[in-house]
Amino acid sequence: MNYPQNGSKTYLFSIVLVAVLGGLLFGYDTAVISGAEKGLQAFFLGAKDFVYTDTIHGITSSSALLGCIIGSAISGFFASYFGRKRSLAIAGVFFFLSALGSYCPEFLFYEYGAPSASLLVAFNIYRILGGIGVGLASAICPMYIAEVAPSNMRGTLVSWNQFAIIFGQLVVYFVNFLILGDHTQPVIEKISETIYQVHGSSDEWTIRTGWRYMFGSEAFVAGIFTVLVCLVPESPRYLALMGKDEKALGVLSHINGYEKAKEILRQIKETTEVKSEKLFSFGVMVIFVGVMLSVFQQAVGINAVLYYAPRIFESMGMSDPMMNTVYMGIVNITFTLVAVFTVEKLGRKPLLIWGSIGMAVGAMGVALSNLVDGVAPIVPVLSIMVYSASFMFSWGPICWVLIAEIFPNTIRSAAVAIAVAFQWIFNFIVSSSFVPMYNMTLGDMGDRFGHMFAYALYGVICIIAAWFVYTLVPETKGKTLEDMTNLWRNRSGK
Repeated sequence: MNYPQNGSKTYLFSIVLVAVLGGLLFGYDTAVISGAEKGLQAFFLGAKDFVYTDTIHGITSSSALLGCIIGSAISGFFASYFGRKRSLAIAGVFFFLSALGSYCPEFLFYEYGAPSASLLVAFNIYRILGGIGVGLASAICPMYIAEVAPSNMRGTLVSWNQFAIIFGQLVVYFVNFLILGDHTQPVIEKISETIYQVHGSSDEWTIRTGWRYMFGSEAFVAGIFTVLVCLVPESPRYLALMGKDEKALGVLSHINGYEKAKEILRQIKETTEVKSEKLFSFGVMVIFVGVMLSVFQQAVGINAVLYYAPRIFESMGMSDPMMNTVYMGIVNITFTLVAVFTVEKLGRKPLLIWGSIGMAVGAMGVALSNLVDGVAPIVPVLSIMVYSASFMFSWGPICWVLIAEIFPNTIRSAAVAIAVAFQWIFNFIVSSSFVPMYNMTLGDMGDRFGHMFAYALYGVICIIAAWFVYTLVPETKGKTLEDMTNLWRNRSGK
């Protein structure tokens, strides 16, 4: 076999570009609910056979996260037995089917436009199906990129996956905004502690049709991704694990050049003497660190803000909450680029620590704005922007970088699956608990108490996260994936 003597960055960037489309779908699928959830709530408030409560709406808005937990939990099995490439193609199929099913959950079995308890179950099944795709993509996309990328570019390229996630969220904010057009979100009135009704002046099109278009729009991107992922090569490290050294050398040569590829393959083979090892072969600490990175990424509360952004801005007195959501998306994109272009210069730990501090400041700013009377709406809005921007240059991309590179080669698939599963478990906990917590009332403060309490809690967690990174997380800048294998082997004394 003739191997390329010189590596091609164009080849590398093209396959990474396809992989990060999975990240874009990740962002699109998880954020589409932000524009659709009010119309969806109004639609199911019209059901005759059950009462659609605040709690049910919180679970429905977060149901995709149950699929994310399932998808991430099985991602290790899929990545190990089907390979990284085929697993991403399977994720693409799940995205596609979920988009169409969420658009028309009545398909084949129910009367169109007639809300009912069984239709709600069908809708949630389709959302869970998409969540399985997100769970697979969230674990395998950064893993795939890390395994094809040279060590000096790995942090930057994996960070592009987070950029794609945030870009996908921004795209869906725009798409939702354009779909809504001249229509308005429904007006929902609270008639008791947990019961709501739709005001008679609400836009009927938004209730019956608008949310469907928002969910269905994802099918176009999902179809493109599924086709393109079939054209990229398999991860060279997975090929080496499977004993397909010639194919691995071919992919590495196209990326790094033949001589460098031989050296990389030799290092890979030295750390993959067996296809897999027991999960705790390198000690408990490496698994603990990976899991806690995932837990903190969600426990700081960012996805509660992203999923319910229009509702939050509306409660702050903003006249056009959907447009403010778009502005926040632009801020998020901008600060994600900060991480992309600094992660290999500044390192992973400094970005995480400073991001945690910035998030704490922003979250406490929102909390104090609700504690003190007469604060102008712009103050909590700017605090939200600081909070979100700080996440985007730190925990957003850097957590994925570390999860993709921190684990030894022989346990990576299983360890990443466990870490990402914990991420989605805490995502679900935070997202499903946010609306009830945000709407808590107390005495004269009314629901401002819930607003204050939620962000004060997130601010405290941000401070704890900074301490965790400072004390326990190793710096991985400039290290090969094989270096990480040796680091944890030395720490475990094996």
